[in-house]
Amino acid sequence: MKNLVQHFLGLALLLMALYSCDDSEENGLTQTAQTPTYSYKIVDTRQTTFYNNQSVIAEPAGGESFYGQDAHYTGNQASYIDNGNGTVSDNVTGLIWSKAVNVSKVSLAQAKAIADTMTLGGYEDWRVPTIKELYSLILFSGYTGSGEDFYTIPADAIPFIDTNYFDFAYGNIDNQEERYIDAQWLSSTEYTSTTMNGDATLFGVNFADGRIKGYGYSNPQNPDTEKHFYARYVRGNADYGKNLFVDNGDGTISDLATGLMWQQADDGSARNWQDALAYAENLELGDYTDWRLPNAKELQTIVDYTRSPNATDSPAIDPLFDVTEITDPDGNSGQYPYFWSSTTHLDGPQDMKSSQAVYIAFGEAQGKMNDMLFDVHGAGAQRSDPKSGNISDYPQFFGPQGDVRYVYNYVRAVRNIE
Repeated sequence: MKNLVQHFLGLALLLMALYSCDDSEENGLTQTAQTPTYSYKIVDTRQTTFYNNQSVIAEPAGGESFYGQDAHYTGNQASYIDNGNGTVSDNVTGLIWSKAVNVSKVSLAQAKAIADTMTLGGYEDWRVPTIKELYSLILFSGYTGSGEDFYTIPADAIPFIDTNYFDFAYGNIDNQEERYIDAQWLSSTEYTSTTMNGDATLFGVNFADGRIKGYGYSNPQNPDTEKHFYARYVRGNADYGKNLFVDNGDGTISDLATGLMWQQADDGSARNWQDALAYAENLELGDYTDWRLPNAKELQTIVDYTRSPNATDSPAIDPLFDVTEITDPDGNSGQYPYFWSSTTHLDGPQDMKSSQAVYIAFGEAQGKMNDMLFDVHGAGAQRSDPKSGNISDYPQFFGPQGDVRYVYNYVRAVRNIE
């Protein structure tokens, strides 16, 4: 009954969003369709280069391998205004940001206290951004860099944010106090569960390596102290990041906040990246054939950070969506898949830097440490997997937190409503 009511309410909202009439036909004038005003506009990733599983390639044509990746689809291009008063306006999202980086990192409590007293640009309504607000600034034209020394900033490293408008800093590498990739910006979004060994956790965006992770409040180097982050403050568009989902009753879900339509249920199949692109491009659903694999920023918009397997016994997504349940690498039930995006994640040495693609973890973002499997980064984390590999070799574990690599991930296709 609830879904039925939501369906009819959604249809009414959809009609209101898509059509308005300034003049009636009774007055001899024609009713005209108006472009909806979306409250949650997604800034494009700014990825314009084409890739296969290993390297840069010429643009694939429709029907060719690797067609349908991020660079094939251009959305709302990043557009900023430096207001000359320490603030930057985002012309796409309607958000206004602080420009500077305070090199003294802060805790979440300290950041909230700073925001409460800020008068930057003559405004007093500053806040610590949510993870969805903060992620609007990420650009996947960035590159982690090809260096192998964590205490030297690689010459070819490119931040995952527009440094023409926003100040940026890598981690404090003096005296090896931090790694250069320790450039995490905090959000106000706290994880509904815990990470590692029961650590209270908040989500942050790393603009040095292009990831969302959940970070425990305690400092890993000194557990008796609180972890500190870079902070960037925001104001304006209080509706940014809030979805308005409508069940269309045909296996699709519309989000009237972003203007995107989604595949309601995944098909229960795990695929490598190339096959995921092809599946989405060839999907026919709800009388539509223009489906595609979402880019990283589109896919992140449907994460519900109030939900997680441990806290709500569900994936981190609205219950209107159906998600296949899987077992984790230890054979435990209650885990949910990682979902591919169409976005290549530029990371690692030059000969491998285009071999990974971004995914979003709608279940626990697990890792294995000391032979124990943990939720190390939180449901709703964004990381990357190798685009291809022998399925019998996976899952594997990678990096200092032993990140679980499935490589064969799931698909939730998307299309533009208009």
